[in-house]
Order: sequence, then structure tokens, then C-alpha cells
Amino acid sequence: MADTVLYEVHDGLATITLNRPEAMNALNIATKVALREAVESAAGDDAVRAVLLTAAGDRAFCVGQDLKEHIGLLVEDATQVMSTVKEHYNPIVKAIAGMPKPVVAGVNGVAAGAGLGFALAADYRVVAETAAFNTSFAGVALTADSGVSWTLPRVIGPGRAADLLMFPRSIKAQEAHELGIANRIVPSAALPEAAEQVARMLAEGPTVAYAAIKEAMAYGFSHSLAETLDKEDELQTRAGASEDHAIAVRAFVNKETPKYLGR
Repeated sequence: MADTVLYEVHDGLATITLNRPEAMNALNIATKVALREAVESAAGDDAVRAVLLTAAGDRAFCVGQDLKEHIGLLVEDATQVMSTVKEHYNPIVKAIAGMPKPVVAGVNGVAAGAGLGFALAADYRVVAETAAFNTSFAGVALTADSGVSWTLPRVIGPGRAADLLMFPRSIKAQEAHELGIANRIVPSAALPEAAEQVARMLAEGPTVAYAAIKEAMAYGFSHSLAETLDKEDELQTRAGASEDHAIAVRAFVNKETPKYLGR
């Protein structure tokens, strides 16, 4: 992978770090390719039980598309340059949202455009008090991509989502928390440690159950109650057959702290 994205796995936790702080972690082609490879590697690695997606520097998590690179490519071939949605953004978001393990976004600064999309695709967002969110798309005469048209209405409601998409503005951390975009706000200096602590707790937790929770919620968004109840039955049967469930029950009966195996 390019050094614009750092990737490491330690004790079941994969940490993926966007590493272009001098460009506010904007997404040029090299970064998008490297990020796609990183999230797909984490998704397919059985040794990874949770993922932390974060960024270098203290100004930005990710400001979305690198417009300096984009404008040059746009002059060459406008149709071709927009293929980045299919080639990069869609696989990245599908891997984040669809992997059978929890993903934590450690949002250290501005998350705009696709940066917002990646944060919303994660299961939990730990946000620095100085961070901010912005849809940005309409500001450059584009529609939403990176899953934002799907995730944002589900997080904050369709009315508020339409407002933020059609009239982009900076959403500070406290408002983001009130809207449900931010799960937890921490002091900026504490963000790296706090985000890793949350991700580490998930990496040590019941992985099969977390995967089932993700699948159940995604399924329920687009299915009836009756269908979702059937899906819950299927998923609960799977979780109930896991080693971690047996470990949890024994630990509960014995008044011990369970030590999960992730299977």
C-alpha cells in the first residue's frame, strides 16, 4: 500500500490511518486505491476482529476528493474521472459497512464529502471536540456519493439530511452529537487514545454477535417487520451456536469476566 494510507494489525485490531495531513487527508487516486486495499484486507482477514479508521494530523479526518488532482483530470475526460465512484468509493464503503466486524471511525478533524461518507459507513464514531462535518457535494455541483444518500438519512432523518445535502454547512462536533452523527465527543488531544480504546474493546468482544448486529440493522432498513423477525431468528441461531455465547453464559453463571475468542 502507498504511504498515504498506513495499515497495521495488532491483537485483533486493524488500524487504518489516512496519511496526507499536509493535504487535509484529501483523496487522490493513490490514496483511494490504498484505502480500498486496506479496508478489503481488514474485511477478509479472520485475525482482524475490529477496525479503527482514523487519520494523521489534527486538522482533518478527510476532506473528500482531492480537487487539485480532480480539476486536471476533469479537463482530460469528465466521464472517466467520475468513474472513481464505482472504482474506489463504492468498494470502500461496501467493505466498511459490510464487513462482519465492527468499524470505529476516529474523527480527528474535518470530515467532508467522501470523508463524511466513510465516517458514516463506520459503526461507531469517536469525534474530537474540534472536528466538524460537511456534506460539501452540492457546493461543487455534485450529488452525494460514498453512500451518504443512504447513511445520512438513516442517521439523522430524511428531512435533516435533505437540508444538509442541499445547503451544505459546517456541523460542529456538539451539533453532530445532537444529530446522532457523533457517538462520542472527546478532547482533541485525547482522540487517538479514546478511539483506540473503543476499537480495542470491540476487538476483544463477541465478534460473531457484532457481525449479526450489523447484518440485522442493515437488513431491517429495507425489509418489513415480519421479514426482519425471521432474519433475527436466523442470526440469533447463528450467534447462539458460537463459542463466544457459550463462554459468555459460563462466565455469567460463574460471575466471571468473559474472555471472548471471536468465534
